[in-house]
Amino acid sequence: MKNDTIGVGVSKDHLDAYRLADGASRRFVNDTSGRKALLKWLAEKPVERVVFEPTGPYHRAFESALGAAGVPFAKVNPRQARRFAEATGKLAKTDRLDAAMLARMGALLELEARPARSNALLELKELHIARDALVKDRTAAKNRAKTLTLSLLRKHNAQRLDQIERQIQAIETAILAAIEANADLASRFAILTTIPGVSAVTAFALLIAMPELGALDAGQAASLAGLAPIARQSGRWTGRSFIRGGRADVRQALYMPALVAARFNPDMKAKYTHLINTGKPAKVALTAIMRNLVVLANALLKANRPWTPRIA
Repeated sequence: MKNDTIGVGVSKDHLDAYRLADGASRRFVNDTSGRKALLKWLAEKPVERVVFEPTGPYHRAFESALGAAGVPFAKVNPRQARRFAEATGKLAKTDRLDAAMLARMGALLELEARPARSNALLELKELHIARDALVKDRTAAKNRAKTLTLSLLRKHNAQRLDQIERQIQAIETAILAAIEANADLASRFAILTTIPGVSAVTAFALLIAMPELGALDAGQAASLAGLAPIARQSGRWTGRSFIRGGRADVRQALYMPALVAARFNPDMKAKYTHLINTGKPAKVALTAIMRNLVVLANALLKANRPWTPRIA
């Protein structure tokens, strides 16, 4: 193969790398010195792309190191990678086998290398993950409050709820400050919050979880968010279309704004009402509104203009 693709299996302790061109493989420690050694190894020959699976906190420093060094890379969905391995008859799974499989997958499918996220976005991502965890804690604490009978436990639970609320507020303040300190993010944030139903929290999620917004076409934006309907048809049989894959955190962020838009945004309300009147289930109609919102956000960011009401 003409292009030289590197597959890397990322774990907590190690980075297992495989070079497709000559079959060379190396293992590096997943720390600062190990990442530097891996970059030095990569520099031995021109690299078309480095392919790896996201592994939560374990791949972030590695991704940052690749971006800082200007090495093109592609992150692949673990489920897609597993299916590719199964399709090629590779059922065994180890970090080293995964590295070789990822290299072959990247070369055969000619996976597109994407630019690395900026340090500002990486820091915002960390803050947003912490906020999501606190929101889950708040929900759990509220549910516990319904079943507690002892006054001491009720008091402790109420104190925990107060603490969580303060921590959420502190994180949201930090996110907003970080966005306002970055001219590009501040401009994009201002555009997103002009869309009816899109709150500051929703705009946070769109900026952080889907930084590609504004650089996609409508279909790509809907697909990346997992809101593009997938057709099911074979011969004379036609099944119901459905959505699948994409970024679940983006869909979660758009759910409440879609509910608001379906009631108070004239264009979205008309779309929602039309779908309901034609017999679509409410869930399907709401999904269509979510898709319209992400497509609208992408279009506004691409045009670099705020939302304005349509003149009748």
